[in-house]
Formats: sequence, structure tokens, C-alpha cells
Amino acid sequence: MISNQESLNFSPFMALYDIVVPKDNMLRKINELVDFNFILEELKTKYCLDNGRNAVSPIRMFKYLLLKSIYDLSDVDVIERSKYDMSFKYFLDMAPEDSVIDPSSLTKFRKLRLQDVGLLDMLIGKTVEIALEKEIIKSKSIIVDATHTKARYNQKSPREFLQEKSKNVRKAVYQLDESMKEKFPPKTTSNEVNDELDYCRKVITVIETEPQIAEIPAVKEKLNVLKEVVEDYAEQLSYSNDPDARVGHKTADSSFFGFKTHIAMSDERIITAAIVTTGEKSDGKYLKDLVEKSKEAGMTIDRIIGDTAYSEKDNIQYAKTEEFQLVSKLNPQITQGGRAKEDEFEFNKDAGLYVCKAGHMAIRKARTGKKEQGKNQKDTYYFDIKKCAVCPFRDGCYKEGAKSKTYSVSIKSTEHKEQEAFQNSEEFREHARSRYKIEAKNSELKHRHGYETATSAGLFGMEIQGATAIFAVNLKRILKLLNEKE
Repeated sequence: MISNQESLNFSPFMALYDIVVPKDNMLRKINELVDFNFILEELKTKYCLDNGRNAVSPIRMFKYLLLKSIYDLSDVDVIERSKYDMSFKYFLDMAPEDSVIDPSSLTKFRKLRLQDVGLLDMLIGKTVEIALEKEIIKSKSIIVDATHTKARYNQKSPREFLQEKSKNVRKAVYQLDESMKEKFPPKTTSNEVNDELDYCRKVITVIETEPQIAEIPAVKEKLNVLKEVVEDYAEQLSYSNDPDARVGHKTADSSFFGFKTHIAMSDERIITAAIVTTGEKSDGKYLKDLVEKSKEAGMTIDRIIGDTAYSEKDNIQYAKTEEFQLVSKLNPQITQGGRAKEDEFEFNKDAGLYVCKAGHMAIRKARTGKKEQGKNQKDTYYFDIKKCAVCPFRDGCYKEGAKSKTYSVSIKSTEHKEQEAFQNSEEFREHARSRYKIEAKNSELKHRHGYETATSAGLFGMEIQGATAIFAVNLKRILKLLNEKE
């Protein structure tokens, strides 16, 4: 259970924090900036208020998760560091002499207390609220993009995954003491996962019998990861399958297995909305949801900036209805068609027909495709097949034995014509230059906050990871902008 009353800390050692945690410490500044009672209000229905033993404060449990994200640590390592790092203890509202929780409590907190909370929207909404109160967000533009996160599992076979983690541990040990090679068991030669699992357990046992090595931070962190992997596997988590992850594509030639986070960000680089999906989802389909979530968070929007993925017809129509500019280039298939310049035919405006490279004019035209079906209709021009069969330019243009030769041109809708005119303007080019900001934000999430790879299996775990990571980067950005205002 949790108490309705806030507990007061009367430790005689609390004054130590004034000495060892400086005023400009980031965690001290976050504590001063954010009233974390909103976490208690949101989660108190998940606890009993009058029965059972006292639970660790949900605010403190949430702060542990936030520290994990800020410093990119495992459950074990964030708890370990909280034992001796005074800035961590200060942030967690602990007395210097207080003991820390067991790492397994974090797993239970995520699974039992954060289900159905809508943590992602709640945390983003809180940071946007703070940014608006502090008058940090002044722009009415948001930049949209999606970033991918590889699944924790299924990137490798179970055996390869275990091999990689045990190798990382051995490598760290050898840098300290090469003689340890003689103490490790022989590597398994079978392809059985259980044999590899037994090998990993033996490696762990060997290292733990050498405390002078096991306690070295460089070894300990990698050892904790290996132990976590072995323990998870023993609990029947399949390393060969993440049921929610899907194959997505970064480019035409490269793919990934995992998840996507669709992000909206203000011009001041504060994330205003995010949606976590499986990896195969299309970026452009989430524009409307990102705009609506940003508005719910308190944003006023008159401009959306995004790449080509967001310029589909439905989004152009939505932008017109909601009266905001859509700074997103049309797909080249619409503006210039799918042909190379040298393959294009000339249009004879007097005859209203196309002329091929050999100088032959089409003999008729017809409109194909249905109206209001989501795709533009086409004008299809038909050429005299008898001339095409003997044409000196027939290679690459006419297929031997074909019964017809056509040349099709998409008919641009009114929306596409207007968007094309806008994207050729100087105003469009000026606003489009801001798009790099969200790419830099995606890089920050991945390389500083562990967002490149999922820390657990499943879409729910990915949403929790996204919520804490985005909350962390938003708070850091707010602190930086506040510091610049001073």
C-alpha cells in the first residue's frame, strides 16, 4: 500500500547534500523544475491505500526509471550506483544512509503499475506544460519524423546472442588479467542453446570467484548484462522471437527488425508528441495523430515540417482543413513521374497529344483510373503499333510482340498542384531548412539514451522506454534553454 501522507525526512545527514550536490547539478535542477506529485496522482489507483505493507513511493520508483534513461544504465547498475552516488540519492529523495531497492522491484513496477497509464502522453504533456509555463516554446511550428529502434531479441539467434554477451565479459576480463583465459571453461562446440547457456553460467561463476576482478566497474557492468540475459532466458523469454517487433525499411536496400517511434517536435527542440508502433508502419499515416496529440499538450500549430513521407494526399487535405502549412515535398513520382528525363516524350499542345522520340504522334488518348480512390487518374496515350515494330528507336521502348504501345501521364489533383507551387517557393525552402533539428534529436535519443536498441521485449516495454527517454531529453533541453535565458 501507499500512504496518503507525504513522509518527511528527519535524517541528521540531510545537510550533506548541500555540500556534495552542487547547485548546478542537473539532477538537482530537475528536482527543482518538476513537481513529481503528478506521478503519485496518476498511479495511486494502482496501489491499496489502507491494506498491506508500505510500498516504495511510486515517485521514487519512477525516478529510478528516469535515472536509467538519463544515464543509459541497466536495472542492476542504476541500483548499484544509487548506493554511493549522492546526486542519485538526492534526486530519489532518500536520506544519505537509506538503503536502495532490489533491482527486481523495477521489473515489477513496470509490469504491475504502469499498465494502462498512458505514460508516454502523460510525460510528454508534462514537459510541454513546463516549457509553455517558462515561455520556452514560442514557435507555432512542429517538425515530424520517425526513428527506428531495433528489437532486443531476434537480431541474432539465441546462441549467437548469448555468445556475444559472454564474449564481451571475457574481453573486459582479459584487459585486466590475461591469465584468466586458463580458468574459463572450454567454449561449447555444439549448436544447442542450452549448452551455450550452461557455458555462460560457468563464465559467471568463474568471474564471481575472483572478486578483485568482478568488482571492477568495466567488468561488473558487462557481467550484470550477461546475468540479466541468462536469467531472462531461464524465465522462458525467447531470444529468437519478439512477438510485437516487425521488419521495417530505412531505405530501399536496408531493413531493420523492431519498432518505430513517430515524433513531433517544436522548433525549440522540445518533443510535443510521440507514438510507438511496430517497425513496418508508414510514417505519413501518423501525421494527424501527432498534430492532435501536440494540440492536446497545449501547442498552437500553424506549420508542419516533414520529409516526403508526409505529403500524401490525405495529409494535404487535412492541412487545408486545419489551416496549417504542410512543408513537405511531394513524391517525385507526382511532380516528375517515374521516368528519367531522356525517356520522356514531347507534348504537342496544338494536337493535345504526345510525340515519341522518333517523331510519331499518338493516335488517341484515354483517361484511366477512378476518381476519389486515393490515387490520381492518368491520361494514357496510344501509339500505332505497326510503326513501333519497325522504329529505329524501339530498343527499350517497344517490347517485341506487344499488342499495344502506351505512354501514361498522371493527372495532378488540385491539392497536388497547389502543394507543388508551394514547394517551389522561397518560403517553403526557408522553413524546410529546419528539418535537420529532428534528425539531431533522433541521434541524441539513440546514442545518449540507449534508444538504438529496445531494452525489453514487446510494444509495451518499448512505450515505457520511449516515455522515459523522451521525458529525459525534454527536461535536459528545458534546463539548457532556461540557462541560456539567465
